[in-house]
Amino acid sequence: MTQLDFRTVARQLVAWHQAHQRDLPWRNDADGRSAPAGQRDPYAVWVSEIMLQQTRAEVVSAYYERWMQRFPTVAALAAADLQEVLKAWEGLGYYARARNLHRAAQTIMQRHGGVFPQERDQLMALPGIGDYTVGALLSIAYNMPQPILDGNVKRVLARLTDLDQPIDQPAVLRLLWKQARKLVESSEPGTAGACNEAIMELGALICTPQSPRCLLCPLQDLCGAAARGTQADRPIMPARKRTPHYDVAAGVIWQGEPFQSPLLLAQRPHKGLLGGLWEFPGGKLEAGDANLAACLQREIAEELAIDIAVGETVAVITHAYTHFRITLHAMHAHHTGGEPQPIGCAQWRWVLLQNVEDYPLAVTDRKILAALVQQNQ
Repeated sequence: MTQLDFRTVARQLVAWHQAHQRDLPWRNDADGRSAPAGQRDPYAVWVSEIMLQQTRAEVVSAYYERWMQRFPTVAALAAADLQEVLKAWEGLGYYARARNLHRAAQTIMQRHGGVFPQERDQLMALPGIGDYTVGALLSIAYNMPQPILDGNVKRVLARLTDLDQPIDQPAVLRLLWKQARKLVESSEPGTAGACNEAIMELGALICTPQSPRCLLCPLQDLCGAAARGTQADRPIMPARKRTPHYDVAAGVIWQGEPFQSPLLLAQRPHKGLLGGLWEFPGGKLEAGDANLAACLQREIAEELAIDIAVGETVAVITHAYTHFRITLHAMHAHHTGGEPQPIGCAQWRWVLLQNVEDYPLAVTDRKILAALVQQNQ
């Protein structure tokens, strides 16, 4: 494994970043002027870093700007209703991030007087904040030499050192955290935030997972993988497991005449996948179900304690989550008996089709809604 001159790496990263950094909205102050790392609103840094987890910057930009217009301060976010927060987050996925932002904002107001804490242990006590987020906040907002380690940073460090061990191993992760700390602590005073932003930016733009642009890299002469021609083999990733696939049935359950009467929406439990969002209710096809219609009838009885008659298909939608894939079969249905009960959901409502848009929905349910709107034209 190649030994690094961390001081030289840090200096060249910062110089490259100053010349090539992207114009991203969270790198500007409230007036839209460029603000260097270390001189930024910690609330804005926090929101952007949470949004950027597992999401590309190009996708995040528009969401971030809308979010900051609606919730410009910690106080504004804390005072908002959770449904409003989830609606603003709609489409970004990983909705636990939005729920944790909301809870953490309320904690900051209650325990810290609305002032963003600067102590590591106080930040770690907030919902949804871990080692990476703490390092990003303290370095980018306050220029404290705190390390960060996301997918981009892991990849850059693994290539720089020509690391020949799988990066998911606990001992390797500890080594990478140690290297990330050495790097930021080797940066010039006042550049810790810029150094951390630079290595993330390098991973996003130059040291990409496939076909890294080594000829444009400011660290090419320092890179162990570039010297040995092993860039395509670094980092060594864990073996991929087979991704499970499930068939899922969802019901567009009309109270009366389709498109003329209200339909039934159910709110998912507040914890777990897509917690707090509203959906066209249903569930996963199980071994004992004769077909998808029987699956839907069973799921609706278990979730809402009502009987339905299943009709034609609305849409068939494929979607991939982090650990599994689904094929979602949305079907028209009619309410035939029983008063809905929130057995397997947080609550339920009869909603006119034109008002469904007001509720925060997951991507798959938004596609069902789009199919319904098209059918109704």
